[in-house]
Amino acid sequence: QVQLVESGGGLVQAGDSLRLSCAASGRTFSSYPMDWFRQAPGKEREFVASISASGGSTYYAGSVKGRFTISRDNAKNTVYLQMSSLKPEDTAIYYCGAAGIGGHIDYWGQGTQVTVSS
Repeated sequence: QVQLVESGGGLVQAGDSLRLSCAASGRTFSSYPMDWFRQAPGKEREFVASISASGGSTYYAGSVKGRFTISRDNAKNTVYLQMSSLKPEDTAIYYCGAAGIGGHIDYWGQGTQVTVSS
């Protein structure tokens, strides 16, 4: 069992930066690839970024590549999403997820709201 708690969301202006954190409980955190997803009002949840269990591999959605950076600290049971050059279209609830077999998300956090004003 893994419990995930996101934090770091808020209201920022276009062009600003923000760092999200996702703190995990449970000794198995370091064995899970971790993902960030987001869901804007009226839209489906979409993939943002993923990181392998060791942190050695990362992958990004095209819409955020070059602006967002995913990282993790397995000693702190935490995964991060550093967001820069934020745009109004980045406004969404951001969720972290622990990925199981086949990339299916086994555990979700409750989400943190990010609002980018123009």
